[in-house]
Amino acid sequence: MGKKTGRNKIHRRIFKVSILMAALLLAACGKKEIAQDEPGLLLGFSQIGSESAWRIGNTTDIEEKAAEYGISLMFENANQKQENQIAAIRRFIAYKVDVIAFSPIVEDGWDNVLMEAKNAGIPVILVDRDISTEEEGLTACLIGADFYEEGKKAGEYLIKKADSLGLDEVNIVEIAGTDNSTPMRKRQEGFADAIAGDKRMHVLESIDGDFLKSRGAECMRILLEKYGDKIDVVYSHNDEMTLGALPEIEEAGFVPGKDIIIISIDGGQEAIDVLKSGKINCVVECTPKLGKEVMETALKLKNGERVEAVIHPEEQVFSDEQDLSGLAPRGY
Repeated sequence: MGKKTGRNKIHRRIFKVSILMAALLLAACGKKEIAQDEPGLLLGFSQIGSESAWRIGNTTDIEEKAAEYGISLMFENANQKQENQIAAIRRFIAYKVDVIAFSPIVEDGWDNVLMEAKNAGIPVILVDRDISTEEEGLTACLIGADFYEEGKKAGEYLIKKADSLGLDEVNIVEIAGTDNSTPMRKRQEGFADAIAGDKRMHVLESIDGDFLKSRGAECMRILLEKYGDKIDVVYSHNDEMTLGALPEIEEAGFVPGKDIIIISIDGGQEAIDVLKSGKINCVVECTPKLGKEVMETALKLKNGERVEAVIHPEEQVFSDEQDLSGLAPRGY
């Protein structure tokens, strides 16, 4: 009996030790699982729409870079309506995302919703376009192109082109982007400032094409009916409007790139192909590939780090003065 009782005590001790070790192992595993499941950065992003190859390329880059950086993305497409963007931002706030990023359709009308984000302690990144506000601290930074510089580059190209052709007078029509949007205003200002000192340059009219291909065609028809062969130059604020305008120019009996100088902004693949064919003379690059900058900035903001107020990517000018045969695919 004594030996059996002793063996039972030993078995009970071994069982208790086994239970303790199992508990410790489970605790260790539990800690590991919690570490793996710790929430990463959640980014709410509101896109203007999908109106152009540029915008689609921008969306694709944002999505790809979010995946690369391990960032969870809540994506909303505003379909060209400011009220949709405001509603999306409010959903981001309600969902308690870590950072909000959006491309504002227009500059005005954001104060109330951005104050809500500020009060909720959620930093906001502006992507591609700026806003107009007198309130301090509504946004953390702007990531996007220098639109003024793009317009300036377009004007500088035109002056050189006019010199090379020996033109004494240059009549320009401008197909502008969405009224009251940052790229529209800045591209117009930069271009105007670049040509201001050249007495040969005359802007006959600037017309709102809303960055849309269909509107580019419509605007070009109106301008051709009004000015006809007086038009020497078409300065278009984006590739989509340019591509819409070209068939209208041909339909009117003019050869784009020869009878009329064509200057565009964006640098998408289709526009570059048309540039190579000779129907566009100059394309100023505006890269949609801003995802890397957005993700790195969002991570810094979540960690409480300071970021630059304005972050511009490097951009180029492509023209009929260059050999573009070796240019890599644009990706948008």
